[in-house]
Amino acid sequence: MPDDVFISYARETEAEATRIAAALDDLGYEVWRDDQLAPDEEFGDVIQQRLEAARSVVVLWSRPAVKSAWVRSEASRARAAGKLVQVNLDGVALPMPFDQVGCAHLKGWRGEPDAPGWLQTLASLGELVIQERGGKPAPHPSPSPTDGDRPSLALMPFANLSGDPAQDYFVDGLMEEIATALTRIRTLFVIAASSSLALKGHNLTAMEAAEKLGVRYVLEGSVRKAGGRVRIAVKMIDAVGGAQIWANRFEDDLADIFDLQDKVAAGVAGVVEFSIQHADTLRSLQRPTSDLKGYDAYLRAVHLFRTYRRDDILQALELLDHAIELDPDYGLALSLAACCHALILRFGWTDDPATHRARFGERAARSAQAGSNDPQVLASTAQAYWAAGLPDQATPLAERAAALNPGSSLPLLAKGQIRVAIGDLDVAEDCILRSMRLDPLSPNRNLQLGAMTAVRFAQGRFAEAAEFAREWTQISSQPTAFGFLAAAYGRLGQEADARKAMTGLRALSPIDLREMAAVIYRKREHRALFLESVVPFDPAREK
Repeated sequence: MPDDVFISYARETEAEATRIAAALDDLGYEVWRDDQLAPDEEFGDVIQQRLEAARSVVVLWSRPAVKSAWVRSEASRARAAGKLVQVNLDGVALPMPFDQVGCAHLKGWRGEPDAPGWLQTLASLGELVIQERGGKPAPHPSPSPTDGDRPSLALMPFANLSGDPAQDYFVDGLMEEIATALTRIRTLFVIAASSSLALKGHNLTAMEAAEKLGVRYVLEGSVRKAGGRVRIAVKMIDAVGGAQIWANRFEDDLADIFDLQDKVAAGVAGVVEFSIQHADTLRSLQRPTSDLKGYDAYLRAVHLFRTYRRDDILQALELLDHAIELDPDYGLALSLAACCHALILRFGWTDDPATHRARFGERAARSAQAGSNDPQVLASTAQAYWAAGLPDQATPLAERAAALNPGSSLPLLAKGQIRVAIGDLDVAEDCILRSMRLDPLSPNRNLQLGAMTAVRFAQGRFAEAAEFAREWTQISSQPTAFGFLAAAYGRLGQEADARKAMTGLRALSPIDLREMAAVIYRKREHRALFLESVVPFDPAREK
């Protein structure tokens, strides 16, 4: 029977390899490394056979491993076979072409189950092993299926039964709206819909998804949109035993789509905990918009915005402007438009900053007013003000958003980002880590990583800041990510790596580093620490 994991490492890091192998074995993986060779076995032949048969190959990079012909050969074979998982043990620069492949960082890891690098490693392994096992789930650590005494719930990606793949964005958006309605119920612990959507296409059962996301209950559903009507069919499964405990079907005109969302959320709440009486509260919530065409444009803009690429941001802004024309009080569209303008200004992506500055101010003010009781709108508006370097305006919005819905990832993330800016690092760290727990596979992971990088850097924990920043640059092209990577490398004395990171930043943006620092940190000592760490490596300084 093939092994799940083949571990490749240099002999000097045997202790780390043993620790990682033991942790994977505890999780149920079949692990092989060369200490299991029998005395009479031919070393090279067995290595080749085990490596070729394994479902995944975990390469533990270190300074000795980079120099090892054996490790580099094993990594090359694994990369060619599409089953390479990379782990960096000491921050060494990876050799080509492995520096172009994602790599988790486990420097100083002592077995912490929630370490970002460990979670990244397990996510990569899980995908490979699930695929190679033909859909049978890979083992993985599950967070506690409850948060305190609150029942925990995740939504599976809803199935699109409309017969039109172009309607996927509508189905995904509808599922996210239902999840958002559920997070308002404070007696439930709800995993963010974006983490659930990350499982789309993996063909997991409800029980497998519940184990992966660490929840007790799973809500499955399907959406059929035809003509002017929409039908939502849902069922709830208790992952402990796999029993279906509730099912229902909701159907109405598209004009009443938001009533349908609230009915689904209220039904779920009533089933999970009989004492919850939130149906009237949910039905009284303000609708995000009364215009379905505007809602459609907003959903399309969200998908574009999440790429954080200049051209996509500009296209998203056009869609949002159209949504706002249709409904001038559409809070979500206004707040996301403000975020777009803030990013365009922040990264110098325009020849007309005055226009974008004026539009930013107008959109942000209107979104704060339109969404005064909506935590998602308030959080998004707070992030826009934060991205524009205006923490004083952002702070009350983020605080109110988190108070209105402490069970939602986005308000916690916004509060954490702004607490970093004003220098309250302990509160920031707590908020960001809770945001990560609520949305462990988030499309906002780049923002979560960015906030944690800023926390660790300001705390003087530069090696950890570098680890977060490296992962950040691997999943995002945000110039700030490369700036922090350069700053962390600078503090660690890795000058060549710092210069390389700054070259990456300058390929993306002409931003003034003083402006970047001012957005991230309000405290003078934090700004000074960042600037003195990064400015010496800026190629623009030499021109």
